[in-house]
Amino acid sequence: MAEPHKRERVSAWRKAIGLQDVDGLRVSDYLKEIAVKHIEGDITIDEVREQLQFYYVNKNTHDADDAEKEEADRVAANITKLLNEKSFSLTLLEFLNIHRHLFEGVFKHAGEIHPYDISKKEWVLQGDTVVYGRVADIHEALK
Repeated sequence: MAEPHKRERVSAWRKAIGLQDVDGLRVSDYLKEIAVKHIEGDITIDEVREQLQFYYVNKNTHDADDAEKEEADRVAANITKLLNEKSFSLTLLEFLNIHRHLFEGVFKHAGEIHPYDISKKEWVLQGDTVVYGRVADIHEALK
């Protein structure tokens, strides 16, 4: 796949980082540095993802928020890659592919229908809990 134009890369990164921000996650300064390299055309989005993998595997010092930053970094890079793809169709397969692309390298169940309900407290809802895709509803929809 050819890399998108610079304007599209900027837009995708803004959206991807903003979506992480809405979820209460902050990306690392390292991601911002390599995102600029991608925006400038010095590296591809796949190289961004590879560099993130290398960075977190080989990081010598760990901060208390490293796990959250790693999640935010990887998902932001995955969102950016997905936003720059030119085709989309709303099918079960596409939904699972989107889930896999977004959470690849973050969660082991990326791209799979989870067998249990997932919930998470959301700061944008003043700490109220949101249930993400109840399993019973997902299976009923698939019928």
